Amino acid sequence: MNKVLVVDDGSRDQTAAAASKAGAEVLRHEISRGKGAALRAGWQRARELGFCWAISLDGDGQHCAEDIPAFFRRADEAGIPLIVGNRIVQANEMPWVRRQVNRWMSRRLSGLADKTLPDSQCGFRLINLEVLAGVPLSAQYFEIESDVLIAFIRAGHPVEFVPIRVIYQAEKSKIHPLRDTIRWWKWWRAAREHQTPNTKLQRNTKSQKPGSKLQRCS
Repeated sequence: MNKVLVVDDGSRDQTAAAASKAGAEVLRHEISRGKGAALRAGWQRARELGFCWAISLDGDGQHCAEDIPAFFRRADEAGIPLIVGNRIVQANEMPWVRRQVNRWMSRRLSGLADKTLPDSQCGFRLINLEVLAGVPLSAQYFEIESDVLIAFIRAGHPVEFVPIRVIYQAEKSKIHPLRDTIRWWKWWRAAREHQTPNTKLQRNTKSQKPGSKLQRCS
């Protein structure tokens, strides 16, 4: 059984009404709590409903639902609890500024993780919810993508990437250049400070064969 959850993070348009009419369950935040808080609310609700898996897509229309089967194929083949979309295979189709910022962040996170992370900021992800519940997360805003990656890797869980299509139209990014850069930088400094000499020994040491796609756990 599959279910669509839409987190309406304090929008002022008709998002909640349109999603509900289309058959989704809507989680409504009266005021915006941030992308990280919105995703965590969705993941928590999915676990409450008994699901083992959740696949997250950003609400800006930049992710193609037809790419979803590739995530499940990779999870089934390799027993990977976190599969992330990789837009860098079509990097030239991304806006220049976003491409450069993504690469800059990905290089720093790759060094922190001691693992190549080609598209660390992609929000198109398949996550095993049981594994997710066992890793510490702190991010409330756009640094959530970085937080999840590092938390999984430091806990010893493997992470992989699958190629996805790049879709950019005339939409305006919700990222605030100054405010969100400062938030990410603060997160980065805290993550680096909490890195211990034993962190590398824990990386990629656990491999769990996840359950089948989006099945209920209970």
